[in-house]
Amino acid sequence: MALCITNLVIFSLLFTSTIFDSADSRTFARSLFPQELGLNKEKLSHVHFYLHDIVTGRNPTAVLVAVAKTTNTSATGFGAVLVIDDPLTEGPEASSKILGRAQGIYSSASQKGAALLMVHNYVFTEGKYNGSTLSVLGRNAVTADVREMPIVGGSKLFRFARGYAQARTHTVNPHTGDAVVEYNVYVFHY
Repeated sequence: MALCITNLVIFSLLFTSTIFDSADSRTFARSLFPQELGLNKEKLSHVHFYLHDIVTGRNPTAVLVAVAKTTNTSATGFGAVLVIDDPLTEGPEASSKILGRAQGIYSSASQKGAALLMVHNYVFTEGKYNGSTLSVLGRNAVTADVREMPIVGGSKLFRFARGYAQARTHTVNPHTGDAVVEYNVYVFHY
């Protein structure tokens, strides 16, 4: 019996040390130099476009998907959540060249004053940035002249992106709520 226990202890020790030895040979995390990923010099880019947020008509680009019990009685629409696939254009006209899409959600996140929580990806489909994206996550105080939201990431030509987006309302239809918003985005990336 003592021999069995001794063998079991030895086997357990050998097995445990094998696990720890093999774990040490694999690396969970390590430091890298940007050049190892093909990243060269960091750049600062300015991207300018117009976002068309259409909530009415036959082909809305922003659709209400959720409301709270009190949303309809709230002065700010608190609790409303919309999913968007808004066109991004070169100019403010709906017929202007499409540069990409803003895809994501926004929600009314303030009980006092109009403020939205924005969670968007700007997906570019034209020109130099075709196939690249920028990600925005932040507060949009819609009644302010200029709103600033952080750029928290990106892909393709915007890998490791960080910066900010400034939004300025170009036009709002007071009857429908459809809006055109001018964006100036300043972003560091590789």
